[in-house]
Amino acid sequence: MATLIRNSLMKALIVIFFASVATATGDAPFIVAHKKASLTRLKSGSERVSVSIDIYNQGFSTAYDMSLLDDSWPQDMFDIVSGNTSRSWERLDAGGLLSHSFELEAKKQGMFYGAPAVITFRIPTKAALQEAYSTPILPLDVLAERPPEKKFDWVSFVWNNSNQ
Repeated sequence: MATLIRNSLMKALIVIFFASVATATGDAPFIVAHKKASLTRLKSGSERVSVSIDIYNQGFSTAYDMSLLDDSWPQDMFDIVSGNTSRSWERLDAGGLLSHSFELEAKKQGMFYGAPAVITFRIPTKAALQEAYSTPILPLDVLAERPPEKKFDWVSFVWNNSNQ
């Protein structure tokens, strides 16, 4: 019984290995996108959100007619300060990287859960437009009440310990 299970497991692993090798050596782009967002407090009641999206082609061929759309930022909660939430490129070569960034200003306080950005592209061997998604961002606590940072804790720690 154990031999039968071991043989079945070994056959399954071999099939998975050959399927992954066949997929990896296929002549197609493989788009991976990473979306990041960070908050910057300008003054009391004002906060900016900096968004950057990096798009990588980890495949073995060029992706054409690249298009990025990140429409997960509602207009009643954010104003665009600089840049755009969409962008287009002619191509992304194999092993290449494209980056896009924009900045928003928060209008409302609350938790914000952003959706992944959508990337569309064409492959010469396929007629249909291909789609990929970026990673989602972690929830943002926009305009949250934060206690002031204690910037001199290390100095006071060293001073207090050296006087003992």
